[in-house]
Amino acid sequence: MKLLAMATAAVMAASPVMADLVFPSLSYRTGPYAANGIPFADGYEDYFTLLNERDGGIGGVPARVIECETGYNTEKGVECYEATKGEGALVYQPLSTGITYQLIPKATADGIPVHSMGYGRTSAKNGAVFSNIFNYPANYWDGASHAVNHVLSLNGGDVSGKKIALVYHNSAYGKEPIRTLEELSKKHGYELMLVPVDHPGQEQKSQWLQIRQQRPDYVFMWGWGVMNQVAIQEAANIRYNMENFIGIWWSGSENDVLPAGDGANGYKALTFHNLGKDYPLFADLQKYVVDAGKAAGAGDQIGTALYNRGMYAAMLAAEAAKTAQELSGNAEITPAEMRNGMEALEITEAKMEALGLPNFGPEFKVSCENHGGNGLGAVAQWDAAAGEWNLITGYEASDQEVIGALVEEDSAAFAAESGITAGC
Repeated sequence: MKLLAMATAAVMAASPVMADLVFPSLSYRTGPYAANGIPFADGYEDYFTLLNERDGGIGGVPARVIECETGYNTEKGVECYEATKGEGALVYQPLSTGITYQLIPKATADGIPVHSMGYGRTSAKNGAVFSNIFNYPANYWDGASHAVNHVLSLNGGDVSGKKIALVYHNSAYGKEPIRTLEELSKKHGYELMLVPVDHPGQEQKSQWLQIRQQRPDYVFMWGWGVMNQVAIQEAANIRYNMENFIGIWWSGSENDVLPAGDGANGYKALTFHNLGKDYPLFADLQKYVVDAGKAAGAGDQIGTALYNRGMYAAMLAAEAAKTAQELSGNAEITPAEMRNGMEALEITEAKMEALGLPNFGPEFKVSCENHGGNGLGAVAQWDAAAGEWNLITGYEASDQEVIGALVEEDSAAFAAESGITAGC
């Protein structure tokens, strides 16, 4: 027995130690965007903790989240990338359009994929040009189209002569939908009114005075952090009809609406996944993560819109890693193999149900030509009395006739500027 034990110990010592699968988290738990950054970061980390505690990792390899505080600052975000990429980073989720723009050439040169889920450079949907950048399951131009489509549905398909105001964060993020909204205004005949809000957005009196004076029929919002809270409160102050106020998915968290109390009732926001925590997966999160004292935060954000989004981002990363393991035959995948897994990712309802998330999000499939998924989105509405978001539409398609042409035009310009020969 002693010899057997010695032999076993010798074999174990000689066997290679499984390296972790590293998933950096470029988070922001401080500053004016912390209220929105914290729940996303918690959801992202908690999902990987669940996989480790319940399943022993991904394909038998533990996942490790490296969190690096960016404060939603582009320069700090790039510093975080440089500081963590050597740790074996498999994929970056920058959680900032500004950071994403800076990382596109860097990550591509380094052979590391970036997943700017629902944000970043929209034309990165064209994988023939942006080989290492992915923005599935939907992008900002999809979001702009969803907002217009919702308004069309409220007006019998005719919005000619209507005025739509875009209240937007005066940054790369907030400016991203403008071109699409301009093209859609040509197609549908509405007037577009642009209302920029400077960082961080704590002062918006002049913007909402302008809205009160010019009386747009609808207001769309591309806001983030404290800007959202202030905008919703200012809209309530001027008694703007909240049912005509529609935010992008980054302007649709509980943190955005709760400060305005009953004044936020009826406010709408887009989403590309479902809401609440009535899913089997959340029982496992409670058991293996929260009750075990391993939660990234206090456990009080579970089921909120942004916690769910962070968890969803982690789930998509984990499923891409599983796909990469299957394709490569390697449990300890490289960033290049992770990229291939992301490009071959397919999310089906059967897969979501097996993960404990039935009907949580739409099905989609990634390919070399399409790094952006199907672009489906839904509209949620805030019920202040119940203190919850409710989906008021199904997942619907965006205007791919307009968006497809814009993606082709912008990605072709980027390829020309960067000396990239497009191809799959």
